[in-house]
Amino acid sequence: MTVNDTSDERRRFTRIHFDAQTEVCYQGEQRAVQLVDISFNGMLVQSESPLPVTQGETAEVQIHLGDNLLKIPVELAHCHNDHYGFRMENLDIDSATHLHRLVELNLGDEKLFERELEHLIPNSH
Repeated sequence: MTVNDTSDERRRFTRIHFDAQTEVCYQGEQRAVQLVDISFNGMLVQSESPLPVTQGETAEVQIHLGDNLLKIPVELAHCHNDHYGFRMENLDIDSATHLHRLVELNLGDEKLFERELEHLIPNSH
């Protein structure tokens, strides 16, 4: 697992390169994909065959982490060739907790982690 510090100023979330058994579930169909990276905001997956989901449609991504299964509601944000970028939506508390721990462990920088949490949770002032 490695952290990708991108120079793209538009990105607010650090992408963590992570390899785990992953599937995209869409309209009753489940497809195995390669998880390229994940952040608090979304994930990038690669698929050997075209996925049936189109931009703006919702699906579910399932990520196997040992004995835990993260079921993450997503919306397809973009697709380029065999890479699909999904934006996370309405994460349940268990999946959010596991994702939080995964990001925290892989960032290795408490200040960076806190900054990412600030971007994730809008300021209520």
